[in-house]
Amino acid sequence: MAFWAGGSPSIVDYFPSEDFYRCGYCKNESGSRSNGMWAHSMTVQDYQDLIDRGWRRSGKYVYKPVMNQTCCPQYTIRCRPLQFQPSKSHKKVLKKMLKFLAKGEVPKGSCEDEPMDSTMDDAVAGDFALINKLDIQCDLKTLSDDVKESLESEGKNSKKGEPHELLQAQDSIGEKLGSGEPSHSVKVHTVPKPGKGADLSKPPCRKAKEIRKERKRLKRMQQNPAGEIEGFQAQGHPPSLFPPKAKSNQPKSLEDLIFESLPENASHKLEVRVVRSSPPSSQFKATLLESYQVYKRYQMVIHKNSPDTPTESQFTRFLCSSPLEAETPPNGPDCGYGSFHQQYWLDGKIIAVGVIDILPNCVSSVYLYYDPDYSFLSLGVYSALREIAFTRQLHEKTSQLSYYYMGFYIHSCPKMKYKGQYRPSDLLCPETYVWVPIEQCLPSLENSKYCRFNQDPEAVDEDRSTEPDRLQVFHKRAIMPYGVYKKQQKDPSEEAAVLQYASLVGQKCSERMLLFRN
Repeated sequence: MAFWAGGSPSIVDYFPSEDFYRCGYCKNESGSRSNGMWAHSMTVQDYQDLIDRGWRRSGKYVYKPVMNQTCCPQYTIRCRPLQFQPSKSHKKVLKKMLKFLAKGEVPKGSCEDEPMDSTMDDAVAGDFALINKLDIQCDLKTLSDDVKESLESEGKNSKKGEPHELLQAQDSIGEKLGSGEPSHSVKVHTVPKPGKGADLSKPPCRKAKEIRKERKRLKRMQQNPAGEIEGFQAQGHPPSLFPPKAKSNQPKSLEDLIFESLPENASHKLEVRVVRSSPPSSQFKATLLESYQVYKRYQMVIHKNSPDTPTESQFTRFLCSSPLEAETPPNGPDCGYGSFHQQYWLDGKIIAVGVIDILPNCVSSVYLYYDPDYSFLSLGVYSALREIAFTRQLHEKTSQLSYYYMGFYIHSCPKMKYKGQYRPSDLLCPETYVWVPIEQCLPSLENSKYCRFNQDPEAVDEDRSTEPDRLQVFHKRAIMPYGVYKKQQKDPSEEAAVLQYASLVGQKCSERMLLFRN
């Protein structure tokens, strides 16, 4: 039986793809297709392994596009923050923010970067009918009580002949099964106009001296970190953290540009709070209403929603609920792992919120919403750069946490190609699940929407399901291997669904996660 270090395993319901549905990117009414599962709970390691196989969460719904069938293939993309250098367009956004903070300068005319029309990025393609259906199917509060009673009974009177692999943290199972509410989240960034920003066909160049300088700067941050944990992170750092202005022949680092000193009489003050959203911290609860009002205005102005939508409960379900279990291991980041809201406070009020997951190997960006009155600050780009800097900061305490996941890259959708401008970055091969530099992928994507990026024809998925009978099933009062469970079942269609689930999550996750079966 799998061992759960935190005492609580991932528990999921799997929903194989039944049909095509409307695509949120190209608007094809029947072009999009994905498989999904409802996560009643999920460990951060399981989710890390899942996103490294092309999965993505939307609230508590975790889904994986059927890449060779869907109209707009969605490739998982990650940036390498330790080697990241801001492009000219990125620097322009950071300088614009500094001018606004220092002197109150507002760019004249319309902003060329903001706002970007959201196309349901990192979502279930706007298929709210599916979400509503899952809401009904996953309403297991009554069932969870039965499960809990059964587990308690099983613990007292274990019968011979029944699987003895009972869940250790029995009381938590019922709670997990009844806790799920569907959520829907998207990621909003800005789209530079054609010809603007980094050249996608060329990687950024860096000198060895620049890399050494970067490492020294990150070491100083470790000695006196910015403290983006359940509190404030000021726009300006103490002078001791940052050396005098870089020489003219050396480009400024990302931290130099973000935390450039402001005059004492600066017009505005920007601060950042990183607050845990699940389970909700006291600071998160205290600011929930204000955060919701920002989201409501964002939806009304940017997406033309009516004033009565979304409701506060919808907002909570879509952007606050998360299946990720909070974990605070001693060797992890000070804030721990799990789901957080990164709040941007300007002069004492929230103007933007980035929804992020902090995982063992990465910061994963989920969604961004902002006050439309501040669209001129290009908050989509600005928040992405702040999240990259935040990842670099976390890396100093937790060395394996060294990537920034930006969701899905969709080459066939012009509005989603901007993610490739955060260099260096990699795309995930949809067949072998290895990371390939985006420069090597772009020529293939120009010729075909769906591509296998791994050029080795003999390469296979190293974590493919080879022993499906070892898959863990949670059925009635017991946890058992699928090899035991299937002997009790007679429905051949169920076996096909279970085997598909095993192939999509991989051998490691199939042995750790509990697949709930009625």
